[in-house]
Amino acid sequence: MTTIRPVTEADADAITAIYAHHVLHGTGTFDIDPPGVAHWRHRIAEIRARGWPFLVAERAGRVLGYAYAAQFRDRAAYRAACEDSIYIAEEARGSGVGTVLLGALIAAAPAAGFREMVAVVGGPEPASVALHGKLGFREVGRLHDIGEKFGRSLDVLFLQRTL
Repeated sequence: MTTIRPVTEADADAITAIYAHHVLHGTGTFDIDPPGVAHWRHRIAEIRARGWPFLVAERAGRVLGYAYAAQFRDRAAYRAACEDSIYIAEEARGSGVGTVLLGALIAAAPAAGFREMVAVVGGPEPASVALHGKLGFREVGRLHDIGEKFGRSLDVLFLQRTL
């Protein structure tokens, strides 16, 4: 059984490994070099200090994915809009963990004052587009040929849903 719980600093190593896999093998993020554990410890502390949701999916003591919501842009007028970030461990992809985890994030975000959630999908990664669509996100925009990774020119897809 998968458990969804708030992140702790002890999750930083697992989050670092999950994200590194996506950086090195996927287009869902446009990072080229995976950030280290110090970056993730700082990010966890920053999001928790702001009162924004940061969740992990865990099964049998192993972190299978994480998701967090952070203010869409760092200007006061955006205070009710958040951007979600969700990454699933390679061995858990396609198992339903993402659906449960993103559903929990959507449910938690209003308590932080968010009314709208935006997904910014690089690539656009088909699994991420399908996951967000399944949970009520709709396409609201696309930036064409905005990034380059693995020798390919890539779009960024914007999806949005009301919370």
